[in-house]
Amino acid sequence: MSILAKLRCITVDVTGTLMAYKGELGDYYCMAAKAIGLPCPDYKRVHDGFKLAYTDMVKKHPCFGHAEKMPNIVWWKSCVRNSFVKAGYDFDEETFEKIFRRIYSTFGSSAPYTVFPDSQPFLRWLRTQGVTVGIVSNAEYRYPDGSEWDFGVFSGLEGVEKPDPKIYKIALERAGNVAPEEVLHIGDSMRKDYVPAKSVGMHALLLDRFKTPDAENWKKSGATVLPDLVAAREWLTSEHLTC
Repeated sequence: MSILAKLRCITVDVTGTLMAYKGELGDYYCMAAKAIGLPCPDYKRVHDGFKLAYTDMVKKHPCFGHAEKMPNIVWWKSCVRNSFVKAGYDFDEETFEKIFRRIYSTFGSSAPYTVFPDSQPFLRWLRTQGVTVGIVSNAEYRYPDGSEWDFGVFSGLEGVEKPDPKIYKIALERAGNVAPEEVLHIGDSMRKDYVPAKSVGMHALLLDRFKTPDAENWKKSGATVLPDLVAAREWLTSEHLTC
């Protein structure tokens, strides 16, 4: 019997699993600055500044300010401002507002993202197999196109984020209180996807789309690691495999 025959639900991570960012963060910050006549900010400084600012915001206002009912735009405005400040760019309020509006609008569109070519075919195939499909993501809002899945669990809406196992328990409830042993989670992070999903009794597998050095350690620890969703489909329909 294949693994798929034992499953009633499959949940999937988004970034790194179904889609990825195009280019670099600096590309979009540069375009926003140049659009209002400013020089392009230094890519490395902006990237490093963003990592520091984002980490600070996550600590001070987790789950995109869910507990404080902080508007999404306010959370990101503070994060982007601090990114520039930490990178050494302290714009006046009017200038920053113009830059931020362009950045916020860009990341609210499909422009910075690319969907892996195997993502939609895989999700559509799962639906034809009678499997409930869910999204489990550390995102602040529901993705606009939910036609390929049955439910979504998003950290910004739930107030809990990966790697907290609670987000996977919420997914089990959304799937119709399905038993964890009848659910598989697919993601690209050992810490955020594999370990917490397994901790609540779900099956799990990891995708290594970018050939990360960590993948060898994942395999040594006993995790199933596959290169893409084409391989995942083959694995799901193979006989006598375990997860």
